[in-house]
Amino acid sequence: MGLLSGLITLPLAPVRGVVWLGRKLEEEALRQLSDPAAVRAQLAEADAAYESGLITADERDHIQDELVSRLLAAQRTAAR
Repeated sequence: MGLLSGLITLPLAPVRGVVWLGRKLEEEALRQLSDPAAVRAQLAEADAAYESGLITADERDHIQDELVSRLLAAQRTAAR
């Protein structure tokens, strides 16, 4: 980027910063969603909630299905 184009686009610098930050936040969110340790911890939390009576068996099964699907999708993505 030349000096002139840098000066002309200077007012857009905050926008570029927000876009960069958004991309970094998205990357981190996806990393955390696909982290096997985090998924296992959430599975354990669902089991504990069921055992303590906070959720029903159907709710626990639904949570487990979603978490296992997320884990499998992350593994498929990592294998590519």
